[in-house]
Amino acid sequence: MYGQTDSTYSKVSFEMDFRFRAEHDWESRKADGTFRADRSRLRYRFRTGAIYSHERFSFGSRIRTGDQRKQQDPQLTLGKGWKEFGTLPLGFEKIYFQYNGGSLNFWLGKNTFPFKKNNELFWSDNVFPEGVAIEKRITFKNEVFKQMHVIGGHCILGSNDGSFFDDAYLQGIQSTVIAAQNKYEISSAFYLFRNIPNIPDGSHTYLLNYSIFHLRSKLKINNYIVTLDYYNNLENYNEEVDIPGRFKKQNQGFTFGIQYGALSTEKKWKYSLAFAYLERFALLDYMAQNDWARWDYSSSNSPDGRLSNYKGLEAAIAYSISENINLVAKYYSVQQLLPMHIEKENGQRIRFDINVKM
Repeated sequence: MYGQTDSTYSKVSFEMDFRFRAEHDWESRKADGTFRADRSRLRYRFRTGAIYSHERFSFGSRIRTGDQRKQQDPQLTLGKGWKEFGTLPLGFEKIYFQYNGGSLNFWLGKNTFPFKKNNELFWSDNVFPEGVAIEKRITFKNEVFKQMHVIGGHCILGSNDGSFFDDAYLQGIQSTVIAAQNKYEISSAFYLFRNIPNIPDGSHTYLLNYSIFHLRSKLKINNYIVTLDYYNNLENYNEEVDIPGRFKKQNQGFTFGIQYGALSTEKKWKYSLAFAYLERFALLDYMAQNDWARWDYSSSNSPDGRLSNYKGLEAAIAYSISENINLVAKYYSVQQLLPMHIEKENGQRIRFDINVKM
């Protein structure tokens, strides 16, 4: 009996991490031309999970802090919203079954975004879709081209109690070629978003479709990593009466990033700079990151971020105190491309994190 229990525990791996954050926002203009008050916050995030692995199969789950209605943001703000030293909200961000067959893998349930990406500007690391994904890896006997990964997935954003095609859903397919001894990657992908509410959390007034082509590249040169992404939403919105005319053709975007160094061991530095130009419908804004600005759907009774229709930059510097502890400082500057109402929104933010991982 004891031997069987020990054998079971040996197949379980655990993870845990904690983040403490200080941030300040200033010069953030609203759509009516007035300015939001400057804001300083102390925030934190806690996550823990476990994976049970047996031969080619695994089961995984992870819980985290965070507002249950705010999928993009697991951070909690000290002293806000949870009574005077009251209990905190926790929820599952991942529950899945996975098959690892080497050249063929798939998962079912709620898991990480299955498609390869360079950053969070299209899809936030904190958003875990529910559905099914399958990946096929093809290895080449070639000195230049090493592997090709083909990934397909179907994820349900919202069930409408009808047929599968009545749901709000995401379908995607992506092919990635890895070349030059893992120093270069290039991907092409096509994402279909269907029956998507214009505002999340039940406050929507109409549904919208997206058909997004994504071209991605990643190049490693010594200690440098250079990334580039291009997005083009191929949907024609000319007949969409609910979309203002100035936004009907706002369907494209690109991001560029450069990084030097890595936090692989203790006493290491990492520097990065990223630039984004993302038009209104180049992506689904409330599935993308909400780090760069204070823009959200609060006026429509939703806490979710709406980070599209902007250009901006992120500058970051990080230092690893040890293999499991690092410090990160980031600066953001953002300006809207086209005004939602009277004025273009903008904003600046600085952030300091301490990350601890076990």
